[in-house]
Amino acid sequence: MRQRPRGDSRGILDPGRLLREVHFRRHLPAESLRPWVEHYWLIDWALSAPFEQRLVPHPAVNVVFRRDGAGPEAGEVAGVGRNLFRITLTGTGRVCGVQFRPGGFHPFWRRSVAELTGRRLPLPAGRLARPDGPVCAGTDGERHRALDALLTAWAPEPDPTAEEAVRLAEAIRTDRTVLRVDHFAARHDLPVRRLQRLFTEYVGVGPKWVIRRYRLQEAVEQAAGGPLNWAGLAADLGYSDQAHLVRDFTAVAGVSPAAYARSVH
Repeated sequence: MRQRPRGDSRGILDPGRLLREVHFRRHLPAESLRPWVEHYWLIDWALSAPFEQRLVPHPAVNVVFRRDGAGPEAGEVAGVGRNLFRITLTGTGRVCGVQFRPGGFHPFWRRSVAELTGRRLPLPAGRLARPDGPVCAGTDGERHRALDALLTAWAPEPDPTAEEAVRLAEAIRTDRTVLRVDHFAARHDLPVRRLQRLFTEYVGVGPKWVIRRYRLQEAVEQAAGGPLNWAGLAADLGYSDQAHLVRDFTAVAGVSPAAYARSVH
């Protein structure tokens, strides 16, 4: 069982600027929730000028609570986002988010997660009740406990198929040699069609999309780290050539790899 949350910046465009502008941190949930939940993420800000953050979304569902200034707290469930996500923060505020593991939201939702893909629904939604009190109030510990209590109250059902989906998606995320659906299916002794149905139902997107997204996030993270051999990286990540990687990167990140690297450095 994991002892600390992920420390990478995958999916965050210009992570250095994010950390300079806002107070961002991650926490692990209660141990009983870790099979389904990747981490909680908390953001607090007090800005003198508007700040726009861009994200290349993970193949994951998020539940997000946000309070701007002294206004009311709002909660929503956000399905897997296919496109670049942009958000502009102003003034003061707080966000408390739950990033589920790919496949891990199904035991809470108990329906096809694909119906949430590309959508953001206010809480309450489906069988997900609104919390009894505010989530974003108080210390980190109080916010952490409020999220633990809410997710526990939603009573996720044990589901071996969800466990399988989580395990397979994690294998794609952590093994950069996974580049093709048919090879991955054969490696896990699964028919391709069953793998596709499993990911659509439990993750919300197909396995090919998950592979591409994780490999592209790796390219974004490496670009933030320093100069790159883009042709070599394209080959390592399974692209037919450098031009193919550049097209995918530009389509998802909104700028070319070279322009992004220049903006970060």
